[in-house]
Amino acid sequence: MQLYNSATRKKEEFIPREAGKVSMYTCGPTVYHFAHIGNLRSYIMEDILEKHLRFTGLDVKRVMNITDVGHLTSDGDTGDDKMLKGAKREKKTVMEIAKFYTDAFFADCAKLNIKTPDVVEPATGCIDDFICVISSLIEKGYAYEAGGNIYFDTGKLDKYYIFNDFKEEDLAVGVREGVEEDSNKRNKADFVLWFTKSKFDDQELKWDSPWGVGYPGWHIECSCISMKHLGEYLDLHCGGIDNAFPHHTNEIAQSEAYVGHEWCNYWFHVHHLNTNSGKMSKSSGEFLTVSLLEEKGYSPLVYRFFCLQSHYRKNLVFSWDNLDNAKLTFNKLIAKIAPLTTEAAGEIDKAEYDRLMNGFVSALDNDLNTALAVTSVYDVLKSTANASTKLALLNEFDKVLGLDMVETAKKFLEAADDTSDIPAEVMELVEQRKAARKEKNFALADELRDKISAMGYEVKETRQGTEIIKL
Repeated sequence: MQLYNSATRKKEEFIPREAGKVSMYTCGPTVYHFAHIGNLRSYIMEDILEKHLRFTGLDVKRVMNITDVGHLTSDGDTGDDKMLKGAKREKKTVMEIAKFYTDAFFADCAKLNIKTPDVVEPATGCIDDFICVISSLIEKGYAYEAGGNIYFDTGKLDKYYIFNDFKEEDLAVGVREGVEEDSNKRNKADFVLWFTKSKFDDQELKWDSPWGVGYPGWHIECSCISMKHLGEYLDLHCGGIDNAFPHHTNEIAQSEAYVGHEWCNYWFHVHHLNTNSGKMSKSSGEFLTVSLLEEKGYSPLVYRFFCLQSHYRKNLVFSWDNLDNAKLTFNKLIAKIAPLTTEAAGEIDKAEYDRLMNGFVSALDNDLNTALAVTSVYDVLKSTANASTKLALLNEFDKVLGLDMVETAKKFLEAADDTSDIPAEVMELVEQRKAARKEKNFALADELRDKISAMGYEVKETRQGTEIIKL
């Protein structure tokens, strides 16, 4: 498999350290609010990657953290604690907030057919691990105490900026509006490993440490949770592109300073989901959730399909019109699959099966080209293979794509048999169209079809008869 590595800025052959096994880490959510669909785009693409690796025969162990402490509203160690902010907003304890939004996150993942990682570890469960690693970094000279906090000293590194070439002056903290420079830092890029003194007098979660009562910074948790469950070497680290700096940059700095060697070989970053007004975020006013999509009549799997139509390394623009187009395309795809589920079974055509399967695997082997993988679905439907071969392929493809294509097609047929919820005026036009076709008045039939479409339904003829599809 060829995979783009953000650390080297090029596509490389993906080769795990241990033959046949993959250690995979993905940054999890900060559970102070619902995940918006921009967050979930990253998890969908990471899910596709994991499932494809498994599909090709690799044994994957995937670990994810849950950030329930230490993530400030600014990645530069300033602002409010996100968990505390959520607790104040809803007048609950931090742990009540964490439990509620962790459950909500995984409920959304289930709706989107995102597999739960093998290990899910909340940050609050690893305080001793954080203290151990921070203590070692101090002993090795990579961390220092100043103003009561423990900082990582980026000045001790030969190379700090991994994913981009930054200019030091561009990262001057004080030039950004609303951000105060931390006078405790030796270098502008230094970051907090452990807070013992901060502006949070009412910080709810605090622990004893060798440096006083306090709590961990955000960046230390991913390094420690990864090493706790996957060891000192990591094959693949995933996350949103907005995490590349400073979060993943800081992970590399502290992890390699701690273990004394290269830590992770491949970095997989998913690009933004944007609206017409820019990047989607919880503070931008475009707070779109899976529940909101459902309220507006969209299946979560339509959103998954929408994401698969674009490459993970391209920004994807969300609009209701774009989602409507994805819904229409997905429904038409399901309608094409539906007749296969009622056709007589036959022997699988092995030669055609292998040809079409190779096309699907090759698409995903090429830097996870999901759009081309979806095209492989259409290649199956257009092929001369029998229904058994096509259904077998679609079921196998779905182990990676996660679109429930065949099961949804079966439900589609069941719904098509029940016309009780289709408006009477639509049914009248359908009957008129049947009569026009019988009389070979195809111009009138086309006109009636357009009227039916304008009312939100598609009518089509199949071997089983006339089907009426709600668009």
